[in-house]
Amino acid sequence: MTAPLYAIGRFCSRHRYPTIAVWLALAAALVVLGQSSNAKTNDNLTLPGTGSTAATELLEDNLPERAYGSNPLVIQSTNGKLTEPRYSAAISKTVKRLRAMPDVNSAVNPLTPAGAAFLSQNRKVAYVPVYLSAGPGSLTEDEAQAVLDAGDPAEAAGLETSVGSYVGQQLSKPSTEISEAIGLTAAVIILLFAFGTATAMMLPIVSAVTGLACALSIIRLLENVIQVPSIASTLAAMIGLGVGIDYALFIVTRHKLQLRDGMELRESIARATATAGGAVVFAGFTVVIALCSLAFAGIPLVSTLGFTAAITVVVAVCAATTLLPALLGALGPRIDSLRVKLGKTHPDDHRPHGWLRWARQVASRPWRSAIAALAVLIVLAAPILDLRLGQNDISALPKSTTARQAYIGLTEGFGPGVDGPLLIASKFETAADAKRALPELQRGAVTAADVAAISTASFDKQGTVAVFSVIAKSAPWTDATIDLVEDLRDSVIPKALAGTGGAAYVGGQTAGYIDLATQISDKLPLMIAIVVGLSFVVLLLAFRSLLVPVKAAAMNLLSVAAAYGVVTAVFQLGWGSSLIGLDQSIPIVSFVPLLMFAILFGLSMDYEVFLLTQMREHYKDHGDARRAVVEGLANTGRVITSAAAIMVCVFISFVLDGNPVVKEFGVGLAVAIAIDATLVRCLLVPAVMVLLGRRAWWLPRWLERLVPHVNIEGEEFFARRDADSRAGSA
Repeated sequence: MTAPLYAIGRFCSRHRYPTIAVWLALAAALVVLGQSSNAKTNDNLTLPGTGSTAATELLEDNLPERAYGSNPLVIQSTNGKLTEPRYSAAISKTVKRLRAMPDVNSAVNPLTPAGAAFLSQNRKVAYVPVYLSAGPGSLTEDEAQAVLDAGDPAEAAGLETSVGSYVGQQLSKPSTEISEAIGLTAAVIILLFAFGTATAMMLPIVSAVTGLACALSIIRLLENVIQVPSIASTLAAMIGLGVGIDYALFIVTRHKLQLRDGMELRESIARATATAGGAVVFAGFTVVIALCSLAFAGIPLVSTLGFTAAITVVVAVCAATTLLPALLGALGPRIDSLRVKLGKTHPDDHRPHGWLRWARQVASRPWRSAIAALAVLIVLAAPILDLRLGQNDISALPKSTTARQAYIGLTEGFGPGVDGPLLIASKFETAADAKRALPELQRGAVTAADVAAISTASFDKQGTVAVFSVIAKSAPWTDATIDLVEDLRDSVIPKALAGTGGAAYVGGQTAGYIDLATQISDKLPLMIAIVVGLSFVVLLLAFRSLLVPVKAAAMNLLSVAAAYGVVTAVFQLGWGSSLIGLDQSIPIVSFVPLLMFAILFGLSMDYEVFLLTQMREHYKDHGDARRAVVEGLANTGRVITSAAAIMVCVFISFVLDGNPVVKEFGVGLAVAIAIDATLVRCLLVPAVMVLLGRRAWWLPRWLERLVPHVNIEGEEFFARRDADSRAGSA
């Protein structure tokens, strides 16, 4: 890998302006194509073998007009009753407009006898159940907006309108531009501290932003081909911005150090690309492996989120190893211009720094350092014992979103369960069987705990397939609703259909998220084992050591567990939730811990690779294991903490996003990186490496013969190259 990267770095630095032009043209073309495409996200909850998917498939084949449930267009009055003539005419116009839309299968007027159940007792809140031919996976934002715009006659009459269910969620995606701007601003400040020059500071920013623009545009184009979840772009922006700046930071830092030691400019760029760039490629490879391994979960939504996030990492690596060398070449010796001194000393000054003193203190008291770090990690991880997986809490969305407004209106008028109805889809051998068994099934559903109401049943043309809705008393994301779904599946349906030859399934979006949480809970141990196993193999190849990968896996698991504990405490237990803009505790969305694990395990390996590469290099030089730990930490501590600080600022800035799922990712990833870069990487790892001594680099002879030689930063390549150069000059 070293030789190709060296050649790439030299080529890009020599042909700097064409390389920069190609990247800018590529970014511009992708952005234009992405913005002009009629892309649409798809929160696909298809889970093979689950009851919710079975219900959807049964209805799609036999009752497509009822397959996805209804979307309530909520109408509220703050002055008078909706039955007053001035309002009733406007509501009738709204319903008429809905029925005229090509994608609307049916819409019931709440002021008619057929819609009496959709008008609140005080006559101030009503909703129009809108059944669409487009499901949550195929609905475009324009189609969703058209449903909301149908309420314009009601708005003109002085009423308030909003829409819930998957239409409302399509229209309630908070913007991330503010978070990205704050993250970039924080990165600029940290890079100024790290480099001490405004010119060097700009290089990682330009490289990361260009790569991120390309990656997000690629993801948007993929929305036309595959089912991409709505949160994919936000998650990709978080990861892409963080790793893009970090990877460029490592390469620029190596280049500046080499220039300070007197290396020729072009040679320094090529060597930085081959050495630090080699570590970047290797670290990025581990992140991509961790993210792509999510495909083993067999959950389409999770697999796609992992795949799209991996795209941003690949693009960030490509930008760092091609665009960045070209930028370094274009900047040339001016990289040290516009010096900025923000601390007591400038980063370029040749003065002893605090990291050497810190490394010596840790190495002199390894047991105390290790025990202190472990104690803090265990305390932070303790709340994980209360972790329960749930679904997105609509009530935590900003009040400005239509989904939150619809939820408030429905809760005030009908109870919180209306916003997430359960669909009971059933199939019988004959129409006569359906007529006999369905009433029994409905009676059983009515008597189930936490049921507020049920709807009348709709039949297909043959009369053998039927569907009706069950409205819970509780909100869709509560434990009571989960218990209701389990009761319907395990008790009510089997009892009602015993001996009839019929089958019934509980479906709808709420049931889908419950099934998703169950599947993820079942798959999480397997995914942890797969990611840990793959990472073990990667580190075994990189460092030719048996204990280093074991140590890395154990410490990364501790770091992730601590992050899980903090997320559980903040969101599920509500400790300090008001500080991040939440009015209440909310569930941990089921796919957040699984994705967090893959992302964090991969990102933790970044710092592990950079730190251990330096330790191994020094150990090879002099054979003193303790001294190698001290020197490795002293040389990398500043750049690792700077990189981590950037990543933490980028992640924590997304807490400002109104989406509670994004908040969970932001807090979880920020806390995990902060823990990993301080407690783990700068305290626990060096302490354990000192305790292991020479044994840290031990590899059984039989395994040594099997493991191929992988040189991350190319020490051997450059040793041979320098020797050949000296021999040639002699």
